[in-house]
Amino acid sequence: MIKRVFLSAPHMSGNELKYIEKVFESNYIAPLGEYVDKFESSVEKYTGAKNALAISSGTAAIHLALRVLDIGEGDDVLASSFTFIGSVVPILYQRANPVFLDSDYESWNLSPSLLENYLKSCSKRPKALIVTHLYGMSADIEKIAQICKENDIYLIEDAAESLGATYNNKHTGTFGDFGIYSFNGNKILTTSGGGMLVSNNFEWIEKAKFYSTQAREPFVHYEHNEYGYNYRMSNVLAAIGVAQMEVIEERVEKKRQIFKWYKKHLDDVEEIEFMPELERSRGNRWLTALTFKKTSYQDVLEALENINVESRPLWKPMHLQPLFKNTGKLIDGTSADLFQRGLCLASSTTMNENDVINICKTIKSCLK
Repeated sequence: MIKRVFLSAPHMSGNELKYIEKVFESNYIAPLGEYVDKFESSVEKYTGAKNALAISSGTAAIHLALRVLDIGEGDDVLASSFTFIGSVVPILYQRANPVFLDSDYESWNLSPSLLENYLKSCSKRPKALIVTHLYGMSADIEKIAQICKENDIYLIEDAAESLGATYNNKHTGTFGDFGIYSFNGNKILTTSGGGMLVSNNFEWIEKAKFYSTQAREPFVHYEHNEYGYNYRMSNVLAAIGVAQMEVIEERVEKKRQIFKWYKKHLDDVEEIEFMPELERSRGNRWLTALTFKKTSYQDVLEALENINVESRPLWKPMHLQPLFKNTGKLIDGTSADLFQRGLCLASSTTMNENDVINICKTIKSCLK
């Protein structure tokens, strides 16, 4: 049996067990504790965000951001269509209306031009925008942030996949009113499950913390004027996160090295186009993503599966999902085209160049 090569497998630093043992020694294994504070501080220090809140998932982080910004029933919220559903489903939690915007080929991320066009023609001003930094690659975030500022629209950055990515030397997740990161099992860093909400607004983060702990008022007994959620991260998972943050730059560099190996061994194949990287940006290359001009990605996916290598189609755009068939949108066909032709390749940081060479040989054998 050939050892399986996963899409993006967890990769421990070596200190996780040591920190978990300290958590068990303290008996603070439930939400809150020393390592929750340390994890939040490490993210603040690394990204430059002034405030961070460790919670149960990236989706929960987006939900809290919408709640704090008072997004509610009847409000329009713009969002990237080319993304994972967890980026946008919190809009439904708040009974607001998602409006999807398409991507551009320059970044594969949300198109600033379509954003401007929508705002010029819409009859109702959106209250917020959720922009995704897809596959760890920065959107044209400075331009998007400026458009939001000029139009008085809250900006939430879905940087779930892009921890470690920068634009103009500033970390993704720190351009907007809120940013979120994910530590799900396949992300560049993992706590098995978890997320982080960041903002430069201290009062907003404090309000999000209040909602994330069941909106309990400061009484000895349990007093509630509002409803909240059980969204806080446990001290055990935070201990894993602290150890993972110690190697974040190593993981980014390895992901980028894996991309360079793929580029090197597929560079002579005209049919392949890799996901681009905007000028002045540094993507974390969470997953190496590409498109084929003629060959079906399904043929390549099956061939890779035959050698026990995991790959995955690009995200199916949200405007094509049955759940959102009657949802507002401004679409030019870019994300649908990318979805029809694209594939994410195995990008685990435990891989070596020989793994990449074998994958590239298999890909080439499929090309028409």
